[in-house]
Amino acid sequence: MKRSKRYDQSSSKIEKGKEYLLDEAITLIKEMPKTKFDESVEVAMRLGVDPRHADQMVRGTVALPNGTGKTVRVLVLTKGTKEKEAQDAGADHVGLDDYLEKLQQGWLDCDVIIATPDVMSSVGKLGKVLGPKGMMPNPKSGTVTFEVGQAIKEVKAGKIDFRVDRNGNLHAAVGKTSFEISKIKENVKAFIETVLRLKPTSAKGIYLRSVTVSTTMGPGIKLNRAALIEELK
Repeated sequence: MKRSKRYDQSSSKIEKGKEYLLDEAITLIKEMPKTKFDESVEVAMRLGVDPRHADQMVRGTVALPNGTGKTVRVLVLTKGTKEKEAQDAGADHVGLDDYLEKLQQGWLDCDVIIATPDVMSSVGKLGKVLGPKGMMPNPKSGTVTFEVGQAIKEVKAGKIDFRVDRNGNLHAAVGKTSFEISKIKENVKAFIETVLRLKPTSAKGIYLRSVTVSTTMGPGIKLNRAALIEELK
């Protein structure tokens, strides 16, 4: 696959075979050629788990201390008095039947969907539509709750949810390249620390096998795993 000139310039700054300290990697990201938009800073991890076993599924949420830098569009599926609570808390879209129909037809002008438990019997019918997109509301990620106001505020403030894929890989955007180095670092550490705390008791061998940081359009920078774990202690 042909790479862009900017990608090649960024790659040339990475020393082949080197595993970087977290500070070094973030500094390198800040020094790379910029795009026309504010790229996300992304973290990718390979975990020593087998998600085919339910007791080795790694999934959770983390409130990034400095937010994601992204404007999060929230749809709340609810009815009755909770509609006003959602509107007052800053939800971008609120309702039920009309939105269920729109979602079924392929509309998805939102980033997060929150639903109250009393409507999940209807929302659940969209599993085949929302599931593959990772948009299905779920109690474990805090997106199925009667506390819609609190849930909206947390999501808009920088709360993200994550889930390991079938190959044991985990990925999340944890900030923007325009953030200060210290703020990117705080977000990266908060994310990785949360994943480490969620290590399944049934997982054997090395849990955190590799960690890479990158920008949306840039090459990955591999972190020194041992030094990272030591820094997180």
